[in-house]
Amino acid sequence: MTEHDHQDRLARVALTWLAEPGTWTVHRLVAEIGPAAALDLLLAGGAPEDRLRRRVAARAGSADPRAVAAEALARTERLGARLVTPADAEWPAQLDDLHRLALSDTTRRVDTETAPPLCLWVRGGWPLGEVLDRSVAVVGARAATSYGVHVATELGYGLAEREWTVVSGGAFGIDAAAHRGALNAGGVTVAVLACGVDRPYPMGNSALFDRIAETGLLVSEWMPGAEPLRPRFLVRNRVIAGATRGSVLVEASARSGATQTMRRALGIGRPAMVVPGPVTSAMSVGAHEMLREYPTARLVTGVPHVLEEVGRIGIDLAPLVRGPSRPADTLDDEATLLRESLPRRGVLDPDALAARAGMDIRTALRKLALLEELGLVVRHDGGYALPPRRERPLPGTHAAQPPPPAPGTATADGVDPEVSPPPTGSPRHDLACTDG
Repeated sequence: MTEHDHQDRLARVALTWLAEPGTWTVHRLVAEIGPAAALDLLLAGGAPEDRLRRRVAARAGSADPRAVAAEALARTERLGARLVTPADAEWPAQLDDLHRLALSDTTRRVDTETAPPLCLWVRGGWPLGEVLDRSVAVVGARAATSYGVHVATELGYGLAEREWTVVSGGAFGIDAAAHRGALNAGGVTVAVLACGVDRPYPMGNSALFDRIAETGLLVSEWMPGAEPLRPRFLVRNRVIAGATRGSVLVEASARSGATQTMRRALGIGRPAMVVPGPVTSAMSVGAHEMLREYPTARLVTGVPHVLEEVGRIGIDLAPLVRGPSRPADTLDDEATLLRESLPRRGVLDPDALAARAGMDIRTALRKLALLEELGLVVRHDGGYALPPRRERPLPGTHAAQPPPPAPGTATADGVDPEVSPPPTGSPRHDLACTDG
C-alpha cells in the first residue's frame, strides 16, 4: 500500500468519526477534493454548515482525529477484521445508488443524511462485493410472533439453499431467524451492524454473531469499539437497503424501524417485498400499511415470489398457484354443457339429452363419446347417466381396517408388532429458533 493510499484510508476513518456516517456535506467534499483535503478543511473550521462545524469542533476538542483513526486501524488489524473503501476491489458498487435516495416529508437527520458510506469495517473471510452481488435483505420486528419467526427462518433457509446471501441486522426476532435459517442451510449470511464489529449488539445474540463471523460477514460503518446508539440503527438501515437486490419485510408494528429499511429500498428503486400476516396481530400493522401506502411494494408469500422480484428476468419466475387438476378441466363449452344437462339421478337417451342441451344430435354424440372416455358419463339402458359418486366416510369415522395380528404372529414383512419397536419417522430439519 502506498503512503497516499494509507493517508486516504486514515482520512476516511477520521471523517467517519468526526461527522458520523451518511453526512452529505462530508461525502460531497470527499468527492470534490479527496478525503485527506476534506479532513484538513474540516479541522481548519472550513465546514460549509454551522451544525457540521460545531460537531467537528466538539469531536476534535476531545481527541486528535488522526490519532483516533490510526488507533482504529491498528485495532482493526488486531481483530483480524479489515477496512474496505471504494478504492478496494471488494467494495460493493451498488451502494452508490444511495446517491438517488431522497425521502419525502422528513426532517430528522437520519432521514436526510443518507449519503453512501465512506468506508466499511468487515469481519469474515468472504469478499464483500462478491457476497452482496446476489443478496436479499430479510428484516422485521424484534418482538416477532411464532408465525413471523417461522416465515423468516423459511425465507433465510430457502434463499441460502438457492445460493443467495441473506442480509439482516442481527437483532432479536425476525433478523435472527433469517440469519439462522441461512446458517442452517449452509449458506452465507451478512449482519450489518450499528456498532463496532468487535461488539455486535444485542449481546444475547453473541453466539449467533460468532457463527456469522466464521461463515459469513459482520459489516459496520462504525469503527471497532463504537457503541450501538439508537440513531445509528436507522442510519445503518440505508446500507441494508442499498447493498442488496431487494428487501423483504416479515412482521412490523406500526412504528417499527424495519419499515424504514423498506422506505429506503423504495427510495432507490429496489424491490420492496412484504409478507402479509394475520390482521388481528399488532405485528402485522406496519407490514400491511406498507402495502397500502406504497403501490410498488409487492406482496410475497415465499422464496419463489422473492426470487421472481430480484432474480433474472424470465428465469426466476414463481410457479402459478393452481388447485388439483381434474378431467373436467379440459372440457370445451359444449361438452361441459352436455354433462351439466344430465340429471343428478336417472338416465337420458341421446336425443332427449341433445334437446335439453340445445345442440344437434351429431355434436351431442361426439361429445358424449369424449365424456365417456374420460369417465365423466356412463352408458346405461340405452342412454347416458352421471357415474355414481364415491361415498365419503362420515366425520369422525374411519375406513374399516383389518384387525392387527395376534401377538407372536408373523406379519407380511416378518415383524412381530408386539415385540418390535415402532418405526421411527424420517429425520426432520427443525427450523424453529429462539431469540438469543
